[in-house]
Amino acid sequence: MSGLIQVVGGAIVDSLANPARMLVARRTAPEQFAGLWEFPGGKVDAGEGCEAALHRELSEELGVRVRLGLELPAAAATGWRLNDRASMRVWLAEIIQGEPQPLEDHDELRWVALTDRQEVLDLPWIPADFPIVEALLHSLSSIVLPSEAR
Repeated sequence: MSGLIQVVGGAIVDSLANPARMLVARRTAPEQFAGLWEFPGGKVDAGEGCEAALHRELSEELGVRVRLGLELPAAAATGWRLNDRASMRVWLAEIIQGEPQPLEDHDELRWVALTDRQEVLDLPWIPADFPIVEALLHSLSSIVLPSEAR
């Protein structure tokens, strides 16, 4: 892993088969990220696999169990570079049990329409997450129908 801290994130959608909405989470800490939006998730513990870590993090932070879909491709095997010390791998996920609640690290959760690209992009994202959001929207654009076609 080349000394990088491995982080995992979940792009939780309402349906893996036909995603129309995505759940986003607003951070409460650390101070520089408080009030900014992100993909829920967190650090991979020593000896833990990335997918297992994502399941654990989503359970701890949101109180949900999920089914993982495809991983969002990144330029590096370690995922999207967040800073000098960390990178994040992001998977699409669908809730299979539980009602998401902001249990840890967040004060608000919000479902945003994937058909309204501007609504998603206009949220104040953690800067390192913004390129991931753009890539996710681009990758989903081929399977998400415009709202007029629904």
